[in-house]
Amino acid sequence: MSNKNKKSRQKLNVQFRQEIVSFFAENPSGGYNYKQIAAFLEVTDKALRKLIFELLLNLKEEGILRETERGKFKFNGAQLIIEGKVDVAKRGVGYIISDQLEEDLMVPVKYMSHIIHGDVVRAEVVKSRGRLNAQGRIVEVLNRAERRFVGTIDIQKKYAFLIPDDPKITVDIFIPNGKTRKAENGDKVIGRISDWPEDAKNPFGEIVEVLGATDSNEVQMKAILAGQGINFSFPDEVLEEANKINVELDVDEIGRRRDFRSILTFTIDPVDAKDFDDALSVEFLENGLTRVGVHIADVAHYVKPGTALDKEAIDRGNSVYLVDRVIPMLPEHLSNGVCSLRPNEEKFTFSAVFELTKEGQVKNEWFGKTVINSDRRFTYEEAQEIIETGKGEYAEEILCIDGIAKKLRAERLALGGLEIESAEVRFELDENGLPIGVYKKISKDSNKLIEEYMLLANKSVGKFVGDRKRKMVIPLIYRVHDKPDREKVEQFRVFVSKFGRDFKFKNDHDIALQMNELFGEMREDANFNMIQQMAIKSMAKAIYDTENIGHYGLGFEYYAHFTSPIRRYADLMVHRILFETLEGKQKRHPHLSDIANHISITERRAVEAERASKKYFQAQYLQDKIGERFTGFITGITDWGMYVEMHENHCEGMVTLKSMRGDRFVFDEKEYAVIGQRTGESYTVGDPVEVVLSRVSLVKKQIDLELID
Repeated sequence: MSNKNKKSRQKLNVQFRQEIVSFFAENPSGGYNYKQIAAFLEVTDKALRKLIFELLLNLKEEGILRETERGKFKFNGAQLIIEGKVDVAKRGVGYIISDQLEEDLMVPVKYMSHIIHGDVVRAEVVKSRGRLNAQGRIVEVLNRAERRFVGTIDIQKKYAFLIPDDPKITVDIFIPNGKTRKAENGDKVIGRISDWPEDAKNPFGEIVEVLGATDSNEVQMKAILAGQGINFSFPDEVLEEANKINVELDVDEIGRRRDFRSILTFTIDPVDAKDFDDALSVEFLENGLTRVGVHIADVAHYVKPGTALDKEAIDRGNSVYLVDRVIPMLPEHLSNGVCSLRPNEEKFTFSAVFELTKEGQVKNEWFGKTVINSDRRFTYEEAQEIIETGKGEYAEEILCIDGIAKKLRAERLALGGLEIESAEVRFELDENGLPIGVYKKISKDSNKLIEEYMLLANKSVGKFVGDRKRKMVIPLIYRVHDKPDREKVEQFRVFVSKFGRDFKFKNDHDIALQMNELFGEMREDANFNMIQQMAIKSMAKAIYDTENIGHYGLGFEYYAHFTSPIRRYADLMVHRILFETLEGKQKRHPHLSDIANHISITERRAVEAERASKKYFQAQYLQDKIGERFTGFITGITDWGMYVEMHENHCEGMVTLKSMRGDRFVFDEKEYAVIGQRTGESYTVGDPVEVVLSRVSLVKKQIDLELID
């Protein structure tokens, strides 16, 4: 049979199967033979009628149908067709992640033929006889033709293979000679699959872009971005549209705004920041209150719905921050120029203005369009020095708002907000962009000052638009964070008990309060950061949603992202909806829920890209240190090894179980420990260890360690 005929038969198989299952699901009480099904499908061809009979027998074998009498079949129970993304686990088993199911659907190896990790598929939920849990059977791949695969090309004499970077993609892509785009052996490339014949072990494909030599940081960063489907350049149409926007402010528009240009205003940002999307203004009022303005770049004034700029921004969803570069959501002319709140430049802003007591009570709030002129740009370090010494430019104003911020923070934590202070790994790069140092950035008072006013603005905007007391419900994109899963919290309780700590709680609200108490007790403990990281793992992930369930981690009933529209599309949408609300011109946003779901996905892919870039730079920093010894502690355990963070450089590597000498070590999930089968020697998270650096792979972004006895 030719490949063309095979493809045609396979397509008919899928089509007929879906229609047959749908027919029986819609007619669950009746019994039907293959002739009646063929009549329903309007099939008269003898060979196709035989195919229908074979499909009925297959469905019976899988438990979807049952044979009530010879040749007559009846539906065997509820059948669900779902769509989702495939996650390939070890040993080739697949799991389908779908919004239609509460839990991931397991797909046995026998149904994983010609399926690749990351494929979006349509699958049947099948309950096989003798099994308690349902399984999935993939019936169709939906988007493989659109996917791009990043990897290294291996050139042979008459053909080539694309070896994917993603370790979960276990099949190489066959590339015919004329489809290599003149890539050289070992180049990093982007390819696509053009065909996968039923009888072929490997899919056939072509190279769509050659990135270059793998030893280049530029190429590696582009490969990381491409692997997550993130564009590292803007289309010409978008750049042209952005470049037409004038930096000079329109005089008539200034007249329509509240004018803060004469009010003391400043920004506080990292020393290497390029875009400044938030500023604070401070006024001391005669009634003893302090008026603090949270001024946010008015991106919505320049980026209009339906434009090329808007379409590109929503597609990207957010900016991406790699170790050595930023991939902005908006072109630099906007992100670093027109919209950036640089000092001594007049800028349009959208503001949340609060009149506050020294105790942090909000006596008045106002939202609206404004114009500002920032007087000063502070780095976090400069502001911190003023807070610590009480001296410096605008010291009175900074000390005042810092005092109020501390009150706001104390109240937030007392009401159930989580106090997470995890340190962030940063790199010191030389003039060539190579890592020469690794350090942890600790959040100080100046960071917390800005954080509290941003939280206040976000919370207040969310409540203003979403308050249930309103007669009309106004749709909005909220930042939501669900209550923690009790099973994961129980795992956390067991974990901290290994450090001699007793973690008890009465209800969901009490979990956060008890965690804060634990953090306070362990702040000076060497395991503090790890305890906080494990606490985070016990929590749900924050996402964007139009259904407001509140933000558990912050302890807020209403919370919406308002303060970073230069780098997050969620904030841009919140700006638009807030302005419409203030103007009383409520517009329809029919796809708001889809947007919320999309930007939750783009946020996750940005996090993955950022994590991959850190892994790469850690490997690069350590590549000339093979054979050196380090002290560290165990940060995580899996069934194949232990993750160890080294004290000297804050880099994390893996000690594989098979590399551990002196015994056969296995992962005991119940004890959450690696245990020697003969000696009983055990290792668990938090244990101090000494390791030697045995291998570094830049391509795999992998650091291999071995334990020293």
